[in-house]
Amino acid sequence: MARFLFIFSLLICSTLATAQKMYSCNQAYEADLKVYVVNQKYEADLCVYRAAQKYEAVENKGFWFFTEHKYEADKKIFFANQKYEAKLLIYFVKNKYEAGWQKKEKQYLLY
Repeated sequence: MARFLFIFSLLICSTLATAQKMYSCNQAYEADLKVYVVNQKYEADLCVYRAAQKYEAVENKGFWFFTEHKYEADKKIFFANQKYEAKLLIYFVKNKYEAGWQKKEKQYLLY
């Protein structure tokens, strides 16, 4: 029983640790979440750093790695054309240290 709980805990932790692999959908109905890219950092719920490698996209800290295939992603997102259509407002940053949540109450959207 203890072995089962240990393995189950590892699976849960590994799932949470890799929750930032994203796939950009072409259709809204395919997506788990609709996002809108804002023009100013202060408008964003989340500042996103676009990771070049999969291993950089860990935890729920705003490091996103975009996959080429749906099945590789933890979340499928759709980039909305209008702000009111989206549940999450994001702003892309150039530096890793700028990434992170501006509004932590929306953090649950990426778990």
